[in-house]
Amino acid sequence: MKSKILVIAAAIVAGVLIGVFAAPVISGDNVYEQVRKFTDVLNTASKNYVENVDTQKLTEAAIKGMLNELDPHSVYIPAEQMKKVNEDFQGSFEGIGVEFDIVKDTITIVTPIIGGPSEALGIQSGDKIVKIDGENAVGLSREEVPKKLKGPKGTHVKIMVHRAGETKLMEFDITRDKIPIYTVDAAYIIQGTDIGVISSNRFAATTHSEFVEAARRLKAEGMKKLILDLRGNPGGYLDQAFKLADEFLPSGSKIVYTKARRPELDETYYATDGGEFEKIPLIVMVNSGSASASEIVSGAIQDLDRGLIVGETSFGKGLVQQQYSLGDGSSYRLTIARYYTPSGRLIQRPYKDKEKYYKGEGREEGEEGDNINHAADKADSTHPIFKTPSGRTIHGGGGITPDYIVKPDTITQLYRDIFRKNIFFEFTDNYLKGEGVAVRNSYKDNFPAFLKNFKITDEMMKSFRAIAEQKGVVWNDANYKTDESFLRNRLKALLARSMFGSPYFYPISFEDDKQLKKAITLFPEATKIAKLK
Repeated sequence: MKSKILVIAAAIVAGVLIGVFAAPVISGDNVYEQVRKFTDVLNTASKNYVENVDTQKLTEAAIKGMLNELDPHSVYIPAEQMKKVNEDFQGSFEGIGVEFDIVKDTITIVTPIIGGPSEALGIQSGDKIVKIDGENAVGLSREEVPKKLKGPKGTHVKIMVHRAGETKLMEFDITRDKIPIYTVDAAYIIQGTDIGVISSNRFAATTHSEFVEAARRLKAEGMKKLILDLRGNPGGYLDQAFKLADEFLPSGSKIVYTKARRPELDETYYATDGGEFEKIPLIVMVNSGSASASEIVSGAIQDLDRGLIVGETSFGKGLVQQQYSLGDGSSYRLTIARYYTPSGRLIQRPYKDKEKYYKGEGREEGEEGDNINHAADKADSTHPIFKTPSGRTIHGGGGITPDYIVKPDTITQLYRDIFRKNIFFEFTDNYLKGEGVAVRNSYKDNFPAFLKNFKITDEMMKSFRAIAEQKGVVWNDANYKTDESFLRNRLKALLARSMFGSPYFYPISFEDDKQLKKAITLFPEATKIAKLK
C-alpha cells in the first residue's frame, strides 16, 4: 500500500532543495535555555552597541550560522528569494510571458513563451523593448526588468518595441496572465528512429503531468523506446519523483524509503497499478548535476533492473529536508531524514568539509565504457555492496554510478570565452535583423524543414568570429578546430529557439551530444537488463 505523499524538494549549490511535510524533531538539549541566551545577546546588542543595530539582520545571520553548523542542505531562505522558489516549484508566474536578455543595454526578446500573452500579440524574438509604461527602459539591469514586466494576472503594461525593418516603434498593450514554467525542456523523437527523448530540468508540481502528456504524444507518434534525460536536474518534489518512477515499475515495487531519527517520520513508497510505460525499453541519463529526486528515479530504475543508467556519476544527495515558514515570508529547510534506494543504498556523500562536498569530493568518476556489473566501482566501508534482483553488484555512497559511463565532449577556452561574453546571442540577434528575416519568412512554422535543410555557412562563421573578436575574444585556430562542430550546432539551435520557440532548441543541440549518441546504441542492453521482449 502506498504511504501518504510527502512533498520533498532537493537542494544543491543553487539552493534547489527537497522538503517533506513532517513534525519538527525536538532536541534533547534545553532549548529554552539556549533561546534565552540568544535573546540576552540580541537585546544587549540592540541597547548597548556603539551604533544602531539592525536586529532583523542580526537574527537572520544567527539563523544562517546555526543551520550552517548542520549539513549543507539545511538552509535559510529570505522572503524575497522564497518568491522565486515558489514560482519555480509551483510551475507558473504572472507576467507578460517572454524570455529576454540584455544586449547593448537594451531588453531584447529571446523568444515569447508559447501560450503567453506576448506570443498572442505577435511579439517576436529580436524585438527590443525601449519603453515600459512610458518610461525609458534602456539601461535596466536583468534584475530590474522582471520588476517592471511581472505583475498580477489581469493587470496591464504598455511597452514600446523597436523591430528590425520597421521605421516606427511598435506599441503593445499587454494584459498580464499566468505563465507556465515548464519542467520538461524537450520531448521529441530522434529523426529516423523510434527513440523518444524527454528531458526534465527539475521536479516541480507539474513534472509528472508534463511527462505523461509528452510521453503519450511521443507514443502516438511512434515512440517505442525512451531516453529520460535527467542530466543537470537538481531534484525537486519527492512525490513527483515517486510518480514518475511509478510509470515504469510494476505494482508493489519499492521505489524509495526514508529513515528519520524519530521512527514515526519514516516513510516507504511503493509502485501502484497502472503505470503506462512499464514495458518500454528505458535509458536514464545522469551526470554530476543530477541530484536528489533525479537520483531517486535513477536509483530505483537501476536497483530494480528496469533500465540502463548512462552518463556520469550523479551528485550524491541522500538527505531529506522539511521546509518551515516564518512570519515574515522567509523559510528555512532542515534535514530530518535520509532516503534509501530500493536495495537499501544510501547515496549521500560525506559532507563534513562543505567546500569539498560542493566540488564533488566523494564521487567516483570511473573509466569510460561498459560498467554493467560495476566491477570497477569503489568498494569499501563508505561504498558498501548491494545486489539487484538479477544479481548485479551496485554500491552505496557517492551518488548513482552509471551502468555505462560516457564522458562529455571537452570544450576549449575559446568556447568558454565566447559563452562568457554572450557572443552566441549577439550573433543570432544581428543575424535575425539582417538576412535572417528572409530565413524566418522562408521556414515560418516548418521546423522539420529547418532541421533538415538549414546550414550554418562559412560566411556566418566569419561574421560570428568578427563579433567575438570585437568583444575581445582571442581567436585560437587550434581551439576553433576542436570546437567548430559544437559552435555550429549551438548557433543553429539558438536560431531555432528564436524562430520557433524554446522547445525547438533541444532536438538540434542534442545532435552533437556525445553522451546521447552513445545512449542511442545501448537499447539492446537496456532491453536485456529489463527482460523485455
